[in-house]
Amino acid sequence: MASVKEFSVQEKLTNLVRLQKIDSKLDEIGILKGELPIEVSDLEDEIQGLHARQTRIEEEINGISDFIEKKKEIIKESEALLAKYEKQSENVKNNREFEAINKEMEMQQLEIKLAEKHIKDANEEIADKIKLLEAAKKQIAAKEGVLNGKKGELEKIIADTEKEENEFRAISENARGALDERLLFSYDRIRKNYRNGLSVVPVLRDSCGGCFNAIPPQKQSEIKQHKKILVCENCGRILVDQDLHENVETK
Repeated sequence: MASVKEFSVQEKLTNLVRLQKIDSKLDEIGILKGELPIEVSDLEDEIQGLHARQTRIEEEINGISDFIEKKKEIIKESEALLAKYEKQSENVKNNREFEAINKEMEMQQLEIKLAEKHIKDANEEIADKIKLLEAAKKQIAAKEGVLNGKKGELEKIIADTEKEENEFRAISENARGALDERLLFSYDRIRKNYRNGLSVVPVLRDSCGGCFNAIPPQKQSEIKQHKKILVCENCGRILVDQDLHENVETK
């Protein structure tokens, strides 16, 4: 069975400091990117929604156009029937036939008027839909312009920092490999608790480098011995002596 390497407290502290320094570097890169990744994602979602709206309006316009064409067909059919009835009216034999033909002609005239009203209303609806469509297209164009600008900014930052970021991530993973799960859990938990992401801090001017709470001389002496991992009683951050903190390199 392969043996698992046991790390001394000093090695663990060294790797904790290295991990903290690397993660702080990664945090700085994250700050450079700022809210850009979220803004780009939000804009992409918004544009997708606007495109869906544009498609829906176009489908509605097509539906109304089909409706108009059907009404135009009805008018053609009614006009053809009117012409037929007019011709028949020339050869009526009695008043009953004349009245029956007149009634049919009146019905077709009503059909034409009703169809024309439907066409008029539908054309007005199409005009309104076209205005909405143009507004949606302008909105899309404006949002895409903003998105392209944001993407350009983000891509430049990524291009400038990608190599460094990848190197830091590799070193971070290596430093994590030298720490046990319990210690890593504590480290990550503390990092999440503070906006500056500082989980490991040096003792500076007899105080915690995170919350500036005074550290008693006896505890400072124990911290310098590197025999156990000690935390600030006030903020819970892991404490290391200034010399160790300054001597640990990120690479």
